[in-house]
Amino acid sequence: MGIAFKGRREDERLVTGQGRYTSDYSSPGQAYGFFLRADKAHAEILSIDVSAAKAAPGVLGVFTSADTAHFGAIPPLVKFPGLNGMKLRETGRDVLAFERVRYSGQPLAFVVAETLHGAMDAAEQIIVELRDLPVVVDARKALAKGAPQLYRHIENNLAFEYEYGDRAATEQAFENAAHVTSIILNAPRIIANPMEPKACVASYDSSQDIYDVYAPTQGLTLMRPGLSAATGVPEDKIRVHAYDVGGAFGVRGEAYPEFAALMLATRALGRPVKWVSTRSETILSDHHGRGARMSGELALDANGKFIGLRIQWIVDCGAYLSGAGPFINTMAPSVHAASVYAIPALVGLHRLALTNATPTTAYRGAARPNVSYLIERLVDEAARETGRDRIQLRKQNFIPKKAFPYKTPTGSVYDSGDPLGLLNTALKAADWKGVEKRRKAAIKRGMLYGAACSTFIEPSGGGAAPREEVAIRFGANGDPILYAMSGASGQGHETVFPEIVAKVLGVDPESISLRASDPLGPALVGLGTIGSRSMMTHGGAFTFAARAVVRKGHALAARHFEAGEADIAFEAGVYRVAGTDLSIGLKELARKFSSADGNLLDTLESHPMTSAYPTGAHVAEVEIDPDTGVVKILNYVAVDDAGVILNHTLAEGQVHGGIMQGLGQVLGEVCIYEESSGQMITGSFMDYFMPRADSLPPLTILDRPIPSPNNPLGVKGVGEAGTTGAVPTLANAIIDALRPLGVNQLDLPYTPVKLWNAIHAAKR
Repeated sequence: MGIAFKGRREDERLVTGQGRYTSDYSSPGQAYGFFLRADKAHAEILSIDVSAAKAAPGVLGVFTSADTAHFGAIPPLVKFPGLNGMKLRETGRDVLAFERVRYSGQPLAFVVAETLHGAMDAAEQIIVELRDLPVVVDARKALAKGAPQLYRHIENNLAFEYEYGDRAATEQAFENAAHVTSIILNAPRIIANPMEPKACVASYDSSQDIYDVYAPTQGLTLMRPGLSAATGVPEDKIRVHAYDVGGAFGVRGEAYPEFAALMLATRALGRPVKWVSTRSETILSDHHGRGARMSGELALDANGKFIGLRIQWIVDCGAYLSGAGPFINTMAPSVHAASVYAIPALVGLHRLALTNATPTTAYRGAARPNVSYLIERLVDEAARETGRDRIQLRKQNFIPKKAFPYKTPTGSVYDSGDPLGLLNTALKAADWKGVEKRRKAAIKRGMLYGAACSTFIEPSGGGAAPREEVAIRFGANGDPILYAMSGASGQGHETVFPEIVAKVLGVDPESISLRASDPLGPALVGLGTIGSRSMMTHGGAFTFAARAVVRKGHALAARHFEAGEADIAFEAGVYRVAGTDLSIGLKELARKFSSADGNLLDTLESHPMTSAYPTGAHVAEVEIDPDTGVVKILNYVAVDDAGVILNHTLAEGQVHGGIMQGLGQVLGEVCIYEESSGQMITGSFMDYFMPRADSLPPLTILDRPIPSPNNPLGVKGVGEAGTTGAVPTLANAIIDALRPLGVNQLDLPYTPVKLWNAIHAAKR
């Protein structure tokens, strides 16, 4: 199955500078906002004097917690019970800091003025008196007795404990084990750094009691509930607009407190208000990703079969619970904790800690890379400790292809897959048989050489909404217009959704337009672009909708020709009366049955929130210069099962981007807070590592699809697979290079200085 594409229709607009991002929006008479942020990580607010700021030239208003104290908080997604029935201990979320500052960079006041510089100058005149409180930025230390407490009602800074699996069965497996491999890994905080900084333009129409909010978002229905919960404004009174979004990666999935402050200001002042953060603000106050300390134990029998797995995570949630953070660090990883291996018993315990740092949330992969990183490092270590071949150890423990659909020990069901086939394809493409020859050649050149493979499976799709609704409407000229609650940030939805519909309708895809998360369009149920779900849910729904349009067209064509429906045939966009030369095209039919009240072909359809489990096998080869600690990635092969591939260019682009972000996490990305003060040390690109184009190795991207039975297109997610595979693959390859020196474990990231120190410490 496949669709012929002419290319991404978005590209011409974006590469010629015609994209429209939040900062490109302006409203007549708009004012400009600036946030005064806390320079302390933990402190009691004694007073905030804004009198001088209010009197400053051009200032229209200054807002503090006195104005937002009645606001609510964005509710976390976790509603399920934890260990022993524990309920999530919610933190709430201050729009502007109230009574206490809990992380450096937290908004204290919002200044609105005629000009941005006027707002910035006035903010400098605000006098804030704070009383320092003890700081804790390490999640493990935050959970210890006697640690500084962030909230009176949350004992020991423990927000949630979540256990999954069968503890009794797992303990029995470990008692029977011939060998147990243990490992402790760190997945440090990552700063997402979308190209587009956080921004918002808000306006209020008093005649309709409507707010228009322009902000980068992964979907209207993800943003609007949070804004409503924070401000108390009903959802139907909030119109969220986002056209182009310059990167999302999970951190554009929910509303931020700043957006609620702009809604307050625009209503109070009667003028539109615009705020665009600086890069340093984005680094400091965007939700961060990862932030977990993970331990794992793998039990093997005498023949090398995996018989049990024990997992523990301690997660740094930051000072406030984000909407997605608690979910993606508890239930989400539980569904694929055993990865592609037939492990009969496992148990996991995840503990969510509060610290004096920026809140954390989903970041590309949303904990999937953590799951794969932990188990793939365990498998490599188990092979080393037991003297087994790491490839063969994987193969003998894979879930066999014939076992799919496969029910895991935690109750999730993998829909389809073939881990062995994926790995064999990857090894062949990477010329694994030549690894030792290339290792010897590298050693002769004085380099440390490493090669590794990793396999993975991850959930994609699903969601809290009951279904995904889409609509197809027809313009007066007969051209179809598509509506969905998606929120693209580079996925190519403008191209692929029209192509899916065009294939069914038999029309030129260029005649079809997409209006994603259009606040002026039909009211739809559904979610945005999260969890590698768009092709399954939105694409599946559009397939159903297009088929419904064709069915409606049969009835309308019969009516037009005064013939029986059974006599109407449809092919290539044209309805024909069998046995005659009578025909009418779909677009002509749409024009005929168009009126001011709509079109009789207009259709609303839905797709259930189903899931699928993409799998992959990746191989990497690296060299490390022992004199500098610099890693060079020599080769990278990624073989993925993302189900049916509708567009190879778009799919490969997603894998490329994902690998790049996984590469960044392994080689250098880490958000560092100074322990005693809680101040961020990596607050600019001078200090925070970002992978560059010359970091990207030669890539071989292959697909080995096994269709998913859970959606009409047979697709699975692909947006996060690159990261999920790259983190364990590159980590294993670098450790493989260090093993001859006796280095078998090293915490991420593998920076040159860390590797140089490890190499030279081992040599001593």
